[in-house]
Amino acid sequence: MRDYRRLFSFARPYYGLLVLSGIFMGIVTLLDVFRLSAIVPIIDRVFTNKSIVFANNKYPVFIENILNYLNALNQLKVLYLILIVMPIALCVRAFFEFLQAYIMSGVGQKVIRDVKDQVYAKLQVLSLDYFIQKRSGELVSRVTNDVKLIENAVSYGLEDLIYQSFQVICFAVLTFFINWRMALISLVILPMVAVPVILVGRILRKLSKRSQEKMADINSLLVETFLGSRIVRAFCAEEREALKFKKQNQDYYKIAMKSIKRTLLLGITTELTGVAMALFIIFYAGRQVIEGGISFGTFTLFMATLLSLIKPFKKLSQVNSIMQQAVVASNRIYEVLDTVPSVKEKPGALQSVSFKESIRFENVWFDYTGQLILKDINLEVKKGQMIAVVGPSGAGKTTLLDLIPRFYDPRKGKICIDGVDITEMGIRALRSLIGIVTQETILFNDTIKANIAYGSPYASDKEITQAAAQAHADEFIRNFPLGYNTVIGDRGTKLSGGERQRLAIARALLKNPAILILDEATSQLDSEAERIVQDALDKLIQGRTVFVIAHRLSTVRSAHKIIILDKGAIVQQGTHSHLIEKDGLYRRLYEMQEM
Repeated sequence: MRDYRRLFSFARPYYGLLVLSGIFMGIVTLLDVFRLSAIVPIIDRVFTNKSIVFANNKYPVFIENILNYLNALNQLKVLYLILIVMPIALCVRAFFEFLQAYIMSGVGQKVIRDVKDQVYAKLQVLSLDYFIQKRSGELVSRVTNDVKLIENAVSYGLEDLIYQSFQVICFAVLTFFINWRMALISLVILPMVAVPVILVGRILRKLSKRSQEKMADINSLLVETFLGSRIVRAFCAEEREALKFKKQNQDYYKIAMKSIKRTLLLGITTELTGVAMALFIIFYAGRQVIEGGISFGTFTLFMATLLSLIKPFKKLSQVNSIMQQAVVASNRIYEVLDTVPSVKEKPGALQSVSFKESIRFENVWFDYTGQLILKDINLEVKKGQMIAVVGPSGAGKTTLLDLIPRFYDPRKGKICIDGVDITEMGIRALRSLIGIVTQETILFNDTIKANIAYGSPYASDKEITQAAAQAHADEFIRNFPLGYNTVIGDRGTKLSGGERQRLAIARALLKNPAILILDEATSQLDSEAERIVQDALDKLIQGRTVFVIAHRLSTVRSAHKIIILDKGAIVQQGTHSHLIEKDGLYRRLYEMQEM
């Protein structure tokens, strides 16, 4: 029951609309009963010219008055009355049916909009370690496929649940009104339908979970192959990737067909149960018609009502399937919404900070999923200094610098800016001090202007152009027909590596950060592109405190201090000239590159 409460909590802001839609469904259902009840006067008064006779002797006064009135009219007047009243009733029904369907669809769309907003907003505040554990395709599946299943439940599933339940209640009441004995016998048989519904529902929930997990696998595979399309083609792996996708798609197909088979069997079982019940009632009630206990029109209405109950029960069994899938999807979405970020802002954190003196690492330890990454890091960096971090692959260089903007928090120790622990600062305030240019340049499928201004959305065109010029990007930008309004494609695929890197530098220049982190910013460039980018970087680092992860050690000779990491610990530190004189790891790494 908790799962269902959480599922429908997404619709809580729209409960008023749901109640209004429910009222309209009730009106539609009553008009359905009225429409069906017209069978009686048509058969008894118009076709056979006999009095309408029910097995029950006591009715509400207004029902008794209607029956007496109809029995007193001649055949032609009853026919005229029906021809006048029925079209009006059908038009009113169509009006309310449209209103309730429109409202329910609107609620469904509002819910899907709200859930997508909530999930995406939550993903934006989760820490980086969450994204390391999750596949991109799996997260895409949460925002698309899982949310769609919730929409089906809130819109179509809930609509059918309310409307078909109204139908069951009203038609069941009508059967008791016509003949309580026949109704009682019928309703003893009807619960037999609930047994397969419950059994199949449990199976459907398990299948739905497997289906959604498999869809996440497919989405993950799609994201990987789209992003790695050049590698796929370079290694002639197109056929292998197609086969891999075909297998995942076939697995999803098998799970989907199992679910479809059980849903269809459930519907057929429900229908057969209804037919069996109808046959029994035909036998039982037919005798009463023959004996004159009820009129033929009344018997026809009773049978029509029972047959009308079959469709709602069948629909409700399908609703069960929709709800089971939606519950699983809801749980997967709440898994995201309930996740607590590992990096959190403290209540009362400083929202206005500055950097005037130094950055200190004090006894900093960091581990990830039980693996020790950094060990007892102690380091002080003065304002305006350039610090180079070097070491073998996997030594913890990037992780060390990721601690400064609080992409992660140390497990022990602290990092202070001007003596203030960065965990006491607001996250936005802290990161406003920091600019980052990484080895893997991240750009967005937007204009060049928007990418440069990504960290400074209110910058003027003049400021954007100046930053681009300083980064040696203005010239190639103006060569595009649309200039700064050129859309660069996913991840900047329309640009070369050097051009992408210069846009990243322009973005950092425009932000004008006090602290700059360069994570192997030139390691993937050719010599000419590296020369241009390095010149742009030289302009970028002027007057800033800079942390550099260096791939080519020749580029960090001028650093005020070089930190050598090995297996997560600082094993050496000093200037280039100081370290090159010592027989240590730095000298060995430098000599290997000079060979």
